[in-house]
Amino acid sequence: MICCTECFQDVEVKSHIKDLKNKGNCYTCGCKNVFIYDTETNHLLTTWFEEFISIFTPVDALPLNFPRADLSLLKDELHDNWNIFNLEKEIIYKLITVICEERYRSNPELFDAPIGIPKSQQASYLQSNSLLKTYNWEDFVEAIKTQNRFHTDHLNEEVLQLFCSYVKKTYKAGSIFYRARVSDKEGWSVDKMSAPPPALASAGRANPEGISHLYLSNDVTTTLKEVRAGAHDYVTVGKFELIQDMDIVDLTAIDRISAFSDLDNTQHATNKRHLQKINREIAKPLRRQDSALDYLPTQYIVDFIKSIKTTEGTREYDGIEYDSTMNKSEGGFNITVFDEKLFKCTELSVIQIIELTYRPSRIVWDSVQ
Repeated sequence: MICCTECFQDVEVKSHIKDLKNKGNCYTCGCKNVFIYDTETNHLLTTWFEEFISIFTPVDALPLNFPRADLSLLKDELHDNWNIFNLEKEIIYKLITVICEERYRSNPELFDAPIGIPKSQQASYLQSNSLLKTYNWEDFVEAIKTQNRFHTDHLNEEVLQLFCSYVKKTYKAGSIFYRARVSDKEGWSVDKMSAPPPALASAGRANPEGISHLYLSNDVTTTLKEVRAGAHDYVTVGKFELIQDMDIVDLTAIDRISAFSDLDNTQHATNKRHLQKINREIAKPLRRQDSALDYLPTQYIVDFIKSIKTTEGTREYDGIEYDSTMNKSEGGFNITVFDEKLFKCTELSVIQIIELTYRPSRIVWDSVQ
């Protein structure tokens, strides 16, 4: 069976197929003149996928008390929870049964019946390998809000540090980002466009009150949307240039680490939900009615990332990167920088907002007369 780079999202798989340097037409997705993989002559993906799916167990071999909610079909698991394929579920099923043809013949229930991960329900395993140990995200939130704000036994910090190391990202000196502040027609001066002084630093998703971080966006459109200016408001936009290389934790990618990295597959799969939750929570837009308590869980995680040290005792990471829910559809993202001195404001402009466009995403309440 012929597949190609366009059939996959996973960077490791795409890279391997490109390395084969074999171009042709793909009969799986229909793309023309692309790098292709022939399952009859190439076999590395068989090794990769068989190792990956070996963490799952068919329902008939699972303990009787295994939670039904944690069961899924392999095609659903691959499509919904892992960024491996760029295909519909039924095509994924067809392709994976061909890639793993011998395993499919010897163990068809792994592909056709509901499956689960036995260790995901073992307290002793979770205590050492799960990011939230035996807890769920809601337990962690409740503990941070109401029980112990500064130290918690709900979070396995060694596991969090491990996953952060897999999404370390370097920005080179000279990289450009933007920051916006609502202003008057005259605009703000350069010294008013950096991070606020600690006395004026309000609580946000990545910083507690009184701790100042520099929030930046990757483009002007994103920073204008993030500041939530109203129609006819004036907004001062600062262009910020990175003075020296910096390393950040890319939280946009923390739930998209390759299934074929050298991470332990069982540990990776066990933490998939937690990683997805961190990604969503850190990017969640702030609302007027939000309490400062709502920010505590992500503040705790970001503060831990800030505290990670290198073997030389210096700070490992200079900030975090996360999706802009205000402009994600156009590739917008934000960074929070722990030390504002890494950037200098090189240019200012004042923009007036002429009009706003409102687009409802979902109905949260309705009535019928």
